[in-house]
Amino acid sequence: MNEQQPKTIAKADLTGIRRGIEKESLRARPNGQLALTPHPAALGSALTHPHITTDYSESQVELITGVQGGQAGVEACLQELTEVHQGVYKVMQALACGQDDGERLWVGSMPCELPTDETIPLGRYGKSNVGRSKSVYRMGLGQRYGRRMQTISGIHYNWSMPGVTSEQYFALIRNFRRNSFLLLYLFGASPALSSSFVEGREHRLQRFGDHSLYLPHATSLRMGRLGYQSDAQSALAVSYNCLSSYADSLQEALTRPYPAYEAIGVRNPGGDYNQLSTSLLQIENEFYGTIRPKRVVKAGERPLHALRERGVEYVEVRCMDLDPFVPVGITAQTARFLDVFLLHCLLTDSPADTTAEIAALGENQHLVAEHGREPGLRLLDAGAPGGSRLMSDWGADLLDQCAPVAAQLDQAQGITAHAEALAAARRTLAEPDSTPSARVLSSMASDFDNRYVDFMRHRSEQTRQYLLGLPYSEAMALRFAAQARDSVAAQQAIEAADQLPFDAYLQQYMAAEQIRV
Repeated sequence: MNEQQPKTIAKADLTGIRRGIEKESLRARPNGQLALTPHPAALGSALTHPHITTDYSESQVELITGVQGGQAGVEACLQELTEVHQGVYKVMQALACGQDDGERLWVGSMPCELPTDETIPLGRYGKSNVGRSKSVYRMGLGQRYGRRMQTISGIHYNWSMPGVTSEQYFALIRNFRRNSFLLLYLFGASPALSSSFVEGREHRLQRFGDHSLYLPHATSLRMGRLGYQSDAQSALAVSYNCLSSYADSLQEALTRPYPAYEAIGVRNPGGDYNQLSTSLLQIENEFYGTIRPKRVVKAGERPLHALRERGVEYVEVRCMDLDPFVPVGITAQTARFLDVFLLHCLLTDSPADTTAEIAALGENQHLVAEHGREPGLRLLDAGAPGGSRLMSDWGADLLDQCAPVAAQLDQAQGITAHAEALAAARRTLAEPDSTPSARVLSSMASDFDNRYVDFMRHRSEQTRQYLLGLPYSEAMALRFAAQARDSVAAQQAIEAADQLPFDAYLQQYMAAEQIRV
C-alpha cells in the first residue's frame, strides 16, 4: 500500500475535469422477460446516433452523454443522461399506445429473464461495411462466450483532466487496478441473478427464492467469475507500465491465432461469418478490464493505432454496476466520489506492475465481487505481513488518503460535495448492510419472496413512472426527433459511400498493419 500524500494541483486543472457516462440497459417486457423486438426505429440509427445506440444485443440500449466539464459538470452530465432516458421512454410509450404493457429499461446489471442463448438477438447496424462488421463482431462474442454473458449491463464513466500525459494516465490505471476493489464494495449492486442466466453452466451460487440465485456476501456478481469474464483472457497478463508495453500486449492478442477460436473458424460452411478473426481478441474492445485507456478514433481507424499515434485522451471506468435504487443508475454523489478516487489514483506514486501482482489483483477482484461484505475478508497484498490484509482496513486507509484530494476539489469549486461523498463512503465501509448489494438482498427478502426478477421488475416500473412523470418540453421532443432523423440520414450516407466489397473491407480493417504506427 502507498502512504505517500497526493500532490497539489492547479485550480484550473481541477475545474477542467471532464466526464461522460455510457449506460447500458436491457429492454424488458412487463413480465420480466427479455424484449425480442428490434431497436425502435423511432430512436434513430444505432450506428450513428450520438446518444442512443445498442450494445451487444438489439434488446440492449446504450445511452451516452456528451463530455461535460466545469464546475457544473457532474450535474450537467446526469441531467443530460436523464433527458436521454426521457426521450427513449417517450418513444417506448408511444409504441405501446399509452398502455401499461410497454417495454421497460431493466434497472439491474444482471439480466432479466432470458430466452435460449441463440434466441438473444444480435445488434444490427445496417448494410454498410462498418455496420456489418459490428454485427459479425457480436456474432463472434456469442460464439466465444455465449450470448447470455453479453447481456450484462453496467455504467462506464469516462474521465479526463487537462495536461495529463499518457505516462500519467497509465500510472492512474495501475493504481486504479490496485484499489478498485473498494468501488465493488461501495457501489456493487448485483448480489443475485435470475437462474436463467446460468442455465447449463457450472456455478457456486446458492438458491434464493424461486428462479433466483445469489451469494450471501456478494457485492457484484457482474464483476465475479460468472460475470463479464473470459477464461481465455485470464492468461493474458497485459502490462500497464507504459503505452508501448500495453500496446505490445494487446497486439499479440490481436494477431496470434488462438486454437479454440481457430476451431470455430471465421466462416461457417455456408459462407456466413462466425467471427472477425481467430485470434484471442477479435478487436481491441473485446479485452475485458475494470478500466481502459482510450482515445477518440477517426473514421476507419483502429483504437490501438489511435493510442499509439496520439496517446491516451481519457480513461474509461468499467466496473460500475447499475444502481437500481436511482432513476438513471448512478447518483451525483457517486460520480463525485469517482472524481476523487480517480484523482487520487493519478496523484499518488504508482510502482510498475508485475505478472504476480496482475494475478493477485484478479483474485482480489473476485474475492470482493463474491464475498465483499463477509466479515474479516482478507485480500492479497504482497507488501503486508503474511501477504494479505483486511479489506476493511485497506479500504479505510484508501479513504483516508482520498481526504486531501476531496478537499482540493471542494476548495477549487467552492463546494463541500466531495467531502460529503467521501464521508458517505466511510459510512458505507463501516456499515455493510448499507451497501447497495445488501439493500438489494434485503428488499428481495422483505418484499419479493427472494425473487430477483420480481424485485427488478418492480424497480424498473417505478423508474419508468418517475421518468415519464418528469417535465418533457416540446423543445426536448423536437431535439430528439431531429437527432433520430439526422442519424438515419448519416447511416444512409455511410452506406452509399461504401466502395469496397465487405470481404475486402474486413481484410483491410483486420490487417495487422492497421494497429501499428
